Amino acid sequence: MDHFLYKNGALHAEDVPLADIAAEVGTPFYVYSSATLLRHFRLFDEALEGMDHLVCYAMKAASNQAILKTLAEAGAGMDVVSIGEYLRAKAAGVPGDKIVFSGVGKTVEEMCIAVEGGIRQFNVESEPEMELLSAVAQSLGKVVPITVRVNPDVDAKTHAKIATGKSENKFGIPISRAREVYAMAAALPGLEVIGIDVHIGSQLTELEPFELAYNKVAELTETLRADGHDIRRLDLGGGLGIPYERSNTAPPLPTEYGALIKKTLGHLGCEIEIEPGRLIAGNAGLLVSSVIFVKSGEGRDFLILDAAMNDLIRPAMYDAWHDIVPVIEPEAGVEQQPYDVVGPVCESGDTFAKQRNLPPLASGDLVAFRSAGAYGAVMSSEYNTRPLIPEVLVKDNQFAVIRQRPSFEDMINRDTIPSWL
Repeated sequence: MDHFLYKNGALHAEDVPLADIAAEVGTPFYVYSSATLLRHFRLFDEALEGMDHLVCYAMKAASNQAILKTLAEAGAGMDVVSIGEYLRAKAAGVPGDKIVFSGVGKTVEEMCIAVEGGIRQFNVESEPEMELLSAVAQSLGKVVPITVRVNPDVDAKTHAKIATGKSENKFGIPISRAREVYAMAAALPGLEVIGIDVHIGSQLTELEPFELAYNKVAELTETLRADGHDIRRLDLGGGLGIPYERSNTAPPLPTEYGALIKKTLGHLGCEIEIEPGRLIAGNAGLLVSSVIFVKSGEGRDFLILDAAMNDLIRPAMYDAWHDIVPVIEPEAGVEQQPYDVVGPVCESGDTFAKQRNLPPLASGDLVAFRSAGAYGAVMSSEYNTRPLIPEVLVKDNQFAVIRQRPSFEDMINRDTIPSWL
């Protein structure tokens, strides 16, 4: 469910007509619904009711400070994968003891900043990282809490580029080596081993891979406790998918996911952390764009938009589907026609959809890409010297621009020409 609905023939974000935002900020732009963000966070929080838990939003999905602050004020922690994300979370008012630091390539600088600034835990992914983190912590007179990310070799049944839990993936240590790695971690003076971390991938549409992974984590917990480790926290990652194509079967609900966690891990008495990102932010955001031209080609019509692959790269990168809808509701029974929906970038890969059935559209009409709140704005770029587009947050009947569109002068003036030119 989201809060983007047609009212009086016009698509709204909560109680704000999208056309009003377009008239003020121009197109293209991203728009997020506060009500949807909070609803999805609370679904996860309520799904784990009765267990000691923390829902840490995976902010790589959408990291604008206004989004982070909205969720933090509702009680969310944050899962970060870079020091930039850590500092962004802190700037949004998130305390260090609610920030989890994940990622395979943490640097000394990143470790120092997070250790000094405060951290809930590091999710470490290799023996060299453990040794380096211990040395950094000791140099700062600290002992830092860690979990070790284990790779359970489970097929998440998702796109190859977002699968993270198979043996060939770069993430974590093989679960078969967990006992020796935990023994090494326990011997390092700058580290306090507190738990286990696992994350098998993104956009999962079935519960079976989670169940396979969590059963392995349960078994490992018992083994490590028998070895003398105080395993008291289980970080289960995120990955629950969203329905990008609304005609398809919907993925499992957070309530079903929570029930699975209780079934597989509830008997262990551990604090549970989960790190959803896509399901919190995905359906909470739209990309709104204008039609520049409708071009007739050889056997097909092209809908050329002012949004491009640099604004929303998911279709080009993952062959991803986004529902595309007109902002002005078409009349009932209007005949649809197929369009190739494309952007203005000079690459054939700048294609959002091929032969997508839509009502007749013309230059100046507005369209909205649904389920664009996750991995949209955060993956955008200035390719072709196209400005990063505005982000807008709506609450009830109010909206605010939370990222401005830079001017061309701003973009060009960031370049520095050497003295010899």
